[in-house]
Amino acid sequence: MSQEAAEEVTHETEEAGTKEAGGAGGAAAAAGTAAAAGTAAKAAASAKTAEVAESTETAEAAKTAVAAKTARASERGDASDAAETAQAVGSAEAVEAVEADEAATASDEAEAGEAGKARDDADAGQAANAIDEDKAGQAVEADGEAESSEATKAGDDAEPSDEAKASLSAEPSGSPSPGWFGWRRRYPRTARGVSVGTTVLAGALLLFALLVPNRLERLDAEAFFRLPAEGILLAGLLLALPTRSRRLMAVVSGALLGLLTVLKFVDMGFYQVLARPFDLVLDWILLDDAAEFVRESFGRTGQVLAVVGVIVLLVAVLVLMTLAMVRVTNLMVRHRPVAARTTLILGTAWITCMTLSIQIAGVPLATKGNAEFLNNRVEQVRAGLKDGRVFQKQAAVDAFAKTPPDQLLTGLRGKDVLFTFIESYGRVAIDDPAMAPQIDATLKEGTNSLKAAGFQSRSAWLRSPVTGAGSWLAHSTFLSGLWIKNQQRYRSLTTSDRATLNSYFRKTGAWRTVGVVPGVRRAWPEGKFFALDHIYDSEHLGYQGPYFSWTPVPDQFSLEAFQRLEHGKKDREPIMAEIILASSHNPWSPIARMVDWDDLGDGSVFHQIKKEGTDPKEVWKDPERVRTEYRRAIEYSIHSLTEWVQRYGTDDTVLVFLGDHQPVPTVTAGSTSKDVPVTIVARDQKVLDRIADWHWTDGLKPAQNAPTWGMDSFRDRFMTAYGPQAP
Repeated sequence: MSQEAAEEVTHETEEAGTKEAGGAGGAAAAAGTAAAAGTAAKAAASAKTAEVAESTETAEAAKTAVAAKTARASERGDASDAAETAQAVGSAEAVEAVEADEAATASDEAEAGEAGKARDDADAGQAANAIDEDKAGQAVEADGEAESSEATKAGDDAEPSDEAKASLSAEPSGSPSPGWFGWRRRYPRTARGVSVGTTVLAGALLLFALLVPNRLERLDAEAFFRLPAEGILLAGLLLALPTRSRRLMAVVSGALLGLLTVLKFVDMGFYQVLARPFDLVLDWILLDDAAEFVRESFGRTGQVLAVVGVIVLLVAVLVLMTLAMVRVTNLMVRHRPVAARTTLILGTAWITCMTLSIQIAGVPLATKGNAEFLNNRVEQVRAGLKDGRVFQKQAAVDAFAKTPPDQLLTGLRGKDVLFTFIESYGRVAIDDPAMAPQIDATLKEGTNSLKAAGFQSRSAWLRSPVTGAGSWLAHSTFLSGLWIKNQQRYRSLTTSDRATLNSYFRKTGAWRTVGVVPGVRRAWPEGKFFALDHIYDSEHLGYQGPYFSWTPVPDQFSLEAFQRLEHGKKDREPIMAEIILASSHNPWSPIARMVDWDDLGDGSVFHQIKKEGTDPKEVWKDPERVRTEYRRAIEYSIHSLTEWVQRYGTDDTVLVFLGDHQPVPTVTAGSTSKDVPVTIVARDQKVLDRIADWHWTDGLKPAQNAPTWGMDSFRDRFMTAYGPQAP
């Protein structure tokens, strides 16, 4: 009797495997077999409990026989037989579980009589419900197993799904319900809804990563109604790969897509501040500067929150993108025919749209944006690696390196020459219609006030190597005569023996060189390179007032401190000064305002002014408010400088002031110009006569068609104009 039962069970399990290979759903068949066995077991239990025990032994024998068959199939390397026997094991275990159920039911009936029968009926109903629910909750998995079996017969080496393997090996008789503590079995419809929703979100996340641009101004709905070539190619590749390689490819491609998305996010930030993408070779040091700027603008807490938020976002993007790729890949494999047809159709559509240049709202429907994005980055990395050698060749050329000291800057001997940088003073302040009226009035007032004090001025434009930030790069470009466009060049410059304007002034022995740099709040070893005899940073100006966001010292106080510490001294030698005015530095909130020069004292007067100022967190919620505060900051800096010249300027004063770079794109509103104003002010007409052939505009405001030079060309032009060969 046991041998016949074992053969019968084996025959049933093989039939179940055949049905599954034909696409009838192996899991549903196994559940149906278990239900039928359960009904038969109830009848047998009411008759004889002993027969149930014998049936249990029979199931054990069947299980042993099936295991032997599995081993033989594995040795022969027959993948099809192995799959069938694996299904047989599952069916045998299902029968064994039912029979164990029958034994318990029979025992209960013997002890409880009619009450036991009623309880058995209830148990049978629950078992039937569980089977139905299991069918509903695992429909997708059953379809996948059927399709995998079809692929096996067609010659594919696909294996049973991981979920099927886990179900076979991890659900012996008496195991707990599958899912999250049985949740999926208890609520199959909800579980299926969650599963479908998660898959949809995974696909949407991948599509977002493939189509999201790297600039905020391009982030609109049209950007996401496109066909990405990279996504179509990746889908085809994943479908073509064998199982093991496909899994690895899904994980790697998901992680790489996550990194690509992170790089796009970083680009968005760089475009918003520097109007250029992140440089993978040269810009890493700027991340530390960005963190320091956040701390100085929004406090230590703001810095910590920002850094933690960035780290969490980075990890989340990488993990979620990888999980999404794996999930979508598994879905495509379970529905291979549909996925293959869809990929073919999308590929054909992409080729058609690209060939015919089909567009939606002016945006091409077919795109290969990620490939172009990566190609640009590769070229950027190559250029960055070569840039060091190019810069060394440029730095080796210096027209004045061999000029004797007594022939340098002869046209300025005895003059106090002040090179003054106004932070973020860009062309937008003069050209933008929203700011132009107020800035024009400020410049006109300054021009007239200086004329009343006997000073004349000439103005033009310089093109800065940077925009949005990177003031030190602009300063070093202006002073060295080299195009310092990145941190690598800055480091190369400051560790070289290249001469700057400061160096040549000091080389003559006719000037004392000083620096007023209120933005410096820590050690600045590069200061030695700039040949400054003395440096006054934020800690050595005598200021006891408050910071104004990033700005440590208001411009008016910085200039007054320069007067007190250097310019106002009696019996001194001529001064060449490099002065940085930082009140117009981002975030332009709160802003200092002019006070009576005699009331400046130690700067304590600015405490009340700061309290009356704006909150940067509130200002930056509205771009128009940002632009308004920027304009007010520029007005304050210009007023501070022109009033200082009126108050303390002499016949020997020569002032050269300029902006270092344009402000951030929030202010420039899409302008790509890197121009900044530059002005020379002097009371001695001979000083201005030396630059008559420059054809600069009279006054503090340069004309629209005034000359525009690269900032790196100013050093040599200036030294030539005021050298001995000039008239």
